[in-house]
Amino acid sequence: MAETADDGLGELRDRVREFVRERDWDQFHTPKNLAASVCIEAAELLEPFQWLETGASSELSEASREHVRHELADVLIYLIRLADKLDVDLACAAREKLALNRAKYPADKVRGDARKYNEY
Repeated sequence: MAETADDGLGELRDRVREFVRERDWDQFHTPKNLAASVCIEAAELLEPFQWLETGASSELSEASREHVRHELADVLIYLIRLADKLDVDLACAAREKLALNRAKYPADKVRGDARKYNEY
């Protein structure tokens, strides 16, 4: 994952690499295991929202907000690690995907409409 000057992901990647190296965990960090870990951590994001009436952020307690913050961090860490293992520049990939979505979902056609691109 190449670092761009302003994305900050390169520094996080290096910290994650060091954390993993210190624990000799690289042997466990296959792309499959890391992809599974991303999914598992992303699913854990749902727990604090499970029984909320609307799921609005205003319904979250401080403890729930902290839980969400930590789960978001777990997802990001695993994404950075997976991207590193697959030599993917996440910031570049996100910019590319935004450009694709901009073409797929033109603002003048989809503004205020949550339907999928093939439904409007």
